[in-house]
Order: sequence, then structure tokens, then C-alpha cells
Amino acid sequence: MPHLIHQFIEHSARQRPGAIALTQRDRHLDYAGLAVATEAVAQGLLALGLARGERVAVYLPKQLETVSALFGTARAGGAFIPVNPLLKAEQVGHILRDANVRVLVTAAGRARQLAETLATCHDLRQVVIVDEDSGLPEINGVETLGWQTLTHAGEQRRPHAVIDSDMAAILYTSGSTGRPKGVVLSHRNLVAGAKSVAQYLENTADDRLLAVLPLSFDYGLSQLTTAFSVGASAVLLDYLLPRDVIRTVAREGVTGLAAVPPLWNQIAHLPWPEEAQASLRYLTNSGGAMPRATLDALRTALPRSRPYLMYGLTEAFRSTYLPPEELDRRPDSMGRAIPNAEVMVVREDGSPCAPGEPGELVHRGVLVAQGYWNDAERTAERFRPAPGQEAGMPLPEIAVWSGDTVKMDEDGYLYFVGRQDDMIKTSGYRVSPTEVEEALYASGLVGQAAALGIPHPELGQAIVAVVTPKGEDIDSDAILQHCKQKLPSFMVPQRIQIQSQLPRNPNGKIDRRGLASGLQDLFNVA
Repeated sequence: MPHLIHQFIEHSARQRPGAIALTQRDRHLDYAGLAVATEAVAQGLLALGLARGERVAVYLPKQLETVSALFGTARAGGAFIPVNPLLKAEQVGHILRDANVRVLVTAAGRARQLAETLATCHDLRQVVIVDEDSGLPEINGVETLGWQTLTHAGEQRRPHAVIDSDMAAILYTSGSTGRPKGVVLSHRNLVAGAKSVAQYLENTADDRLLAVLPLSFDYGLSQLTTAFSVGASAVLLDYLLPRDVIRTVAREGVTGLAAVPPLWNQIAHLPWPEEAQASLRYLTNSGGAMPRATLDALRTALPRSRPYLMYGLTEAFRSTYLPPEELDRRPDSMGRAIPNAEVMVVREDGSPCAPGEPGELVHRGVLVAQGYWNDAERTAERFRPAPGQEAGMPLPEIAVWSGDTVKMDEDGYLYFVGRQDDMIKTSGYRVSPTEVEEALYASGLVGQAAALGIPHPELGQAIVAVVTPKGEDIDSDAILQHCKQKLPSFMVPQRIQIQSQLPRNPNGKIDRRGLASGLQDLFNVA
């Protein structure tokens, strides 16, 4: 059985070579073709001199080349980094520098927009252009080559020896302070996660999973790994309108649809054709709580689809799910631990909480990531010995301490209470207020700034920037325009609130909670 993430593809290529693995509009790859494409990328990277564990970043929308680049990197013995295609040059540059990326796979237009930034990424050696008919851009100090050159390397080379505890991927996620941090995932993490999810969703080779979420998001990448783990088909979609999602479900006979609350809010009340109702076996939600009205609308529109409400964190891939048969009994629950994981609720001293007592969610098991790339301090804060271990254990097991406050009922079902930090959860993304504030200060137009997450009926939370003038006047439109140039769309504030001064707490810090409490009704959330 596969124990490395790319071996899922190789296994299915042997078992069902003609089965469709990927669909992208009118393009298709069966498992035999995907295995060939993945091997071609691996051979090309080895020909470039990629060493074991070196990082390859892929900055592309969802397309066939994106998938073969990611899994081809794993096949070569490197570590892949899917970069959200919505990110702007500054955020992409941070990831490339922070992860010491050796090779970047992208498109010509994207590379040209990044040219100035790429010149500052001192570990970057090659940029691979997938649409080479658009011309190969010149980047100072970096070799550029086309996709055909990469995938026709000639001489066969032996991939690096890799075991399941070796690094397979780095996924970047926002932290409560500062820039995004890279979560290091092993082959074992990814393989175990895919098998666990496929087990409780009862996935089979007959499934067709729609991949609408960014592959840089663990929940989005999971659609590929889960599909490949059972030899199912993944349908790649970068949608423009919410109706595109429904049309694709109907056209492609999609059986499994994963989304986040903002997307569910948009499509729940739209008409679902009979073809979509007939094919869609299940739907899943993560990335925030689904509003009850949205869930009710989906259950009415899709009476034959089983809804799975889930909770996860990148540091442990996936933690809990609520079985559909428990939905009416426990509509507010985030479920219980997924297969092959234990989820605990503990006090500050690590002792277990009583039923109904709020505490911190701690996840232990094979899905716990290896820590944060190049950040021992933050790794030590979040990855700590699991509670309740015997004192004589020579090497303590490490668990991930989520920073989320939850409570557990007597039957082991969990309920979300809140976060212990100031992270903003918007459109399914975790956004660091510090990143938004850095952009606000960089505009030179504000004196003080605080980025807050305020309840929003569609986004979950909307980002609101509360700022003070730097001089006598302040131009909120100019501030927003600067943010749009420097930040991806999901990080741009929905509102700019201007105040003469920002309140402080006794420690002299900006009183974020006090500011937020006065803005709770800003978007008229009932």
C-alpha cells in the first residue's frame, strides 16, 4: 500500500490506468497519463539538480500542470509549496525567501509581474514557465526554462530515497502576528490524512470530487489527496461566479463538494438542477461555522446529499467531523475526532476539562505536522508534549495545541467557543491583523491602525480597518487603493473607520476587543 503521497497516483495507474484522474474544463488525464506526467516533472527537477528536501513552489491557478508539478516534486524527493494564485508579489516573495525555494513553477505573465521580487530570492535558481508560447521572461540572476524543456529531460535519474517521515510539503498559513508561517507536512501526514477523510466520507473510485478551493489551503489540497487515495476523479475549477460551481456539479456528475461558509452562503439559495441533485452524494464544510439558515437551505435544495460539518487546522490537517445522522441532534456541534486521531479539551495545566467546561483543543496523532519551517520559537509555542503522558516516556509525543477554545459534551462531541488570539477568519482564510496593518502603515496615510474581524453575513468576518489621521486630513479611498495594490483581495479591508484616537488597554496596547465590541452591528448581522 502507498506510504508516500505520490504513490497514490502510481498505485491507481497500475490498478485502473484508464480511469480519469483529473478534469480541467475540456482537458482530461487518466491515471496512467498523470503518472507519466508526474514522472516527467520529477525527472526534469532531478536534471536541474534538485536535492532531497529542496523546495519547489507552484504559483498557478488550478490546472493539470499544477497537479503534476506538485506531485512530481514529491516523486523526485523534494518538498512542494502550493502558492495561492491570489497573492501579490510581496506575499509571494516572502514565501519564496522564507522557504528557501529552489525552483518556481508559474506562468509567463505571473513571472513578469514577480520579476523584481524574484531577483531578491537568493536561493531561487530556476523559474519554469508552463505557457512558454507566451515567451520566456528574463529575470536577473535566475534561469528561465519552458515546461517542455523541464518535462523532456532525457536521461533517467533515480529519485532521492525518501521515507514517510520525510518532508513532503510546506503549506503557508497566517499566524496571529507577523507574516504567514510555513507548516511542514510529512508524507505520513498527507497519506494518513487522506485515508482518514476517505474513511469517514466513504469515498470510492466511483467518486468525482470538485476542487474549488485553493490548493494552498489544506482543505483544498485534501480534495486531490483524498481522491487519489481511492482512485477517484478530481475536477479542477477556478470559478468566476457562484453559479459556475452548480453548473460544474451538474455537468461533471460531481459526487462530493467541499466549500467554506462564504461560498455556501452564495450558492445555497440558488436553483440546483436535477442533474446536480442526483449526482451530489455529500457536501462538506470547514473553515468556519456554517450559518444555520444556509445549512437548512442546502438540505432543502439537496435532499439526497449528506452534509458533513468539519473542523480542521493546517497544523493537524483535519481534526473533527459531525456524522450526518447526528446533525439534527447536535446542529451546533463541530463533531468528534476523525479516524486515527484523538482530540482533547484541556485546562492551562494540561489536565482534562469536565464535560461542558471550556478549554483548549489539543490534537494528537499521526496527522500532527512537523512544526513551522525555519521558526523554532513559534513551533515550541504551538507544538508541545501531549497531555497525560506517562512520566517515564523517554521521548514525549508531540501534539498541536490549537489556540481554539472548545467544550466537549458527555458523548465526546465538541462545540466551538472562540479563539485565544486576534486572528481574522474571512472567506475561509485566516488573516493576520498584523499583515493588514503593515500595509496600512506602508501607505504613509495613517497615524495609527488596527485591523479587526467583524461579523459579516456572507464572509464570516469582514476586515475593518480603524485608523487615525496622520495629519489634518485622511483619504479613505486612497488607503483602500493602496491596500488593493499590496494585498490579495481577501485581505483588503471592507471598511475604513476613521477615529481621532485608538483606545489603549492597561498595558498600553491598542484595545482591539474594545474597538471590535463597538462595531459588532456594522454589517447588520442578526
